[in-house]
Amino acid sequence: MNYLNNNPIIIGIDHGYGNIKTAHTCFRTGVTAHDREPTFKNDLLIYEGRYYTIGEGHKEFAADKMTDGDYYILTLAAIGRELNIRKINSARIYLAAGLPLTWVSEQKDAFRAYLLHSDSVDFTFRGADYHVEFAGADVFPQGFAAVAANLRDFTGTNMLCDIGNGTMNVMYINERRPVADKCYTEKFGTHQCMLAVRESVLRQFGNVLDDATIERVLRHGKADIADRYLTAIRETAAEYVSGIFRRLREHEYDPELMKLHVVGGGSCLVKNFGNYEKGCVIFNDDICATTKGYELLAERRMRKAGGIV
Repeated sequence: MNYLNNNPIIIGIDHGYGNIKTAHTCFRTGVTAHDREPTFKNDLLIYEGRYYTIGEGHKEFAADKMTDGDYYILTLAAIGRELNIRKINSARIYLAAGLPLTWVSEQKDAFRAYLLHSDSVDFTFRGADYHVEFAGADVFPQGFAAVAANLRDFTGTNMLCDIGNGTMNVMYINERRPVADKCYTEKFGTHQCMLAVRESVLRQFGNVLDDATIERVLRHGKADIADRYLTAIRETAAEYVSGIFRRLREHEYDPELMKLHVVGGGSCLVKNFGNYEKGCVIFNDDICATTKGYELLAERRMRKAGGIV
């Protein structure tokens, strides 16, 4: 429930390096700008006289997401998708977003200002016109947001591992409480696995696989390709997951002393290619879990503050 008295609609957005997620949608993090209206208009966004194809191309990793306007355009597309689900074209919105665990304190004010640089905005997405007024924004830590709704289950010692496209975030949650001085962010997201797979296949066979084929194998463990390519992808993915566990052990992960909770888009790699004790690792397969957590945390904060007028 996102309506509180006369408060705005809370829309959570996970600004990932591989995909943008809302509570109900997921689309590729890609933006291509055009000066003229392009031929294909399925995911076309029009803003301030420019045309943007959403989901096209790949957004390169950058520790600072505010280096250009792409994430703002992607934010508008995410809002358009959520308003379309609600069948409304005009709304007052409160944004709930996030940043990697160890970057939140340093970047949250700048990221909030980036998202709210206009009080209101008009844009067209997928042929529908939208008018949005911004009531504010909150920026929360990634990973933790994904489990905020079920902290009651985190008894004892727990390690949370959130594997995204660009980063891997690790934090301890002990007796239902996050441990502030045991949070870590590493540039070891699933894109690193993709790069390793491409390099391995090119080195072994002299061919370049398209990303869609690689992603299918990583997500489902199989694809309609020759066995030798499948073997190469699986072996490289297994090496990447071994690297994840090496990094977790560097942060004192011990399966005999704690539970490991794996969230994010990369959880499927650990599940498909990892070597671990089944009873000690818990997976959250909901790719939108973090975004739902942002909305929950924003709603709780709004309630505690007595709402926004």
